[in-house]
Order: sequence, then structure tokens, then C-alpha cells
Amino acid sequence: MTVMQAATIDPTPPPVEAAVPPRAQPGKRKERSNEDSEAIKPNPLIPTSSDCSLTDAVAMDCEMVGVSSLGNKSALGRVTLVNKWGNVIYDEYVRPVERVVDFRTKISGIRPRDLRKAKNFNVVQKKVAELIKGRILVGHALHNDLKALLLSHLKKDIRDTSEYMPFLKEGRSRSLKHLASQFLGVEIQNGEHCPIQDARAAMLLYEKNRKHWERSVKDFIRMKIKQKKRKQKKKSKAGESDDGLAAS
Repeated sequence: MTVMQAATIDPTPPPVEAAVPPRAQPGKRKERSNEDSEAIKPNPLIPTSSDCSLTDAVAMDCEMVGVSSLGNKSALGRVTLVNKWGNVIYDEYVRPVERVVDFRTKISGIRPRDLRKAKNFNVVQKKVAELIKGRILVGHALHNDLKALLLSHLKKDIRDTSEYMPFLKEGRSRSLKHLASQFLGVEIQNGEHCPIQDARAAMLLYEKNRKHWERSVKDFIRMKIKQKKRKQKKKSKAGESDDGLAAS
């Protein structure tokens, strides 16, 4: 399958250079501070592989703009897909069908110039549908992104970081920003959101928990199958009882 890849500059900042430590006093052993260790720690959201091929799992993130007379209705403005290594396999700005009233730049990072040569919604929708078909789809609050794309995806193939039990706090979803900070040790969404960075964060959260996550999905599917079989048996027995009463 030919994969479209937009020439979007990777906004992920390079690792911060370590500050020059003060000169050690004579006769004293030089010790490395915790701050120095943090400064040279590699950013886990920077891909370690250059492989841009389609993988069995892809992560998606979308940014929205405001349409309608008040700009309070969300419409798709940009969609990004990354593979399991975090490399971009699709990244496009989208021209909404309705007139954009609010670009929501402070959050979306989208500006008027970005949509001047953006692709039509139906073109992007079709391409995304092709790319995610038959694959595990990773993301955060994916129902919002799929709704904006007017697409659906098999529930058994969705891995939503906003719904994964170990990521919940007191039964409630937490933001991707909090999950990235706690489980990945990186800060994201400090200002304008970057869908590439957000998709990478969601994918990394999934990959770090993939073994347990997939096992829990299989267990859930098995449980549902057993429940369905029990219901069918009950219906079958109820039908036999009704037939017996009718015969008597």
C-alpha cells in the first residue's frame, strides 16, 4: 500500500543540553547532580528507528477548528498518524466543509495559512480509512477523532489511553498530558498542541503496556463469548419448556 506522508517539520524539540557544572573544589570529588542527569536524559518521543512503514498498530491524533456562526462546533483541521516506532505515516491539514470561524490556534496550533492549501475533507477521510482498516488503532479519546472524521472502527481493535484501566484515577479518565508526565516522564501540550507529539505519546503508552493490554483484551473477548453462549442456552431451554407445555 502506498503511504502518503506530508512534509511536516517534526516539532519535537531536541534534548536539552546539559548545563556546564560549576568547577569542583580541589581535593573534593566531583559529583553529578540530579539536574545534570535529567538534562541529558533522552526524549522518549523521538523515534529511534527511521522505519516509516505501516505497522500492525497505528496511533492517531486530530486537531479541531471551530465552525458554525459562533465557532462552537468542532470540525477536523488536521489529522496525524504514526506507526509503532512513532514515525509519521500521514499528516494532513483539512479544509472543513463549513467556514472556519475560530482556528483555536492556542490549542490546535492551526493558522489560516495552514488551511489555504489543505486537502478536502472527503479526500483525507478516505485515506485515513484505508490506513487504519484492519489495524489496531491507538489514541486518546478516539471517539472524538473518529466522530470528526465520520468514521467507525471495530471496538476490538481500539486501544484508547483514556479508557485503559491502569491509566484511570478513581475510575476517571486522565488527560494525555498527565499520562505522558507520569508514565513517560515527558511534558507535552505546554501551549499549542502538536498532533505528532500527541500521537507518539499515545503509541508509546500503548507499546510500554502492550503485553498486558492485549491479554486483557483477549480475556474480555472470551468473557463476552461465554456470556453470549450462556444466554443462547437459556433461550434454548426456555424454548424447550414452552414446547413441552404446549404439547401437554
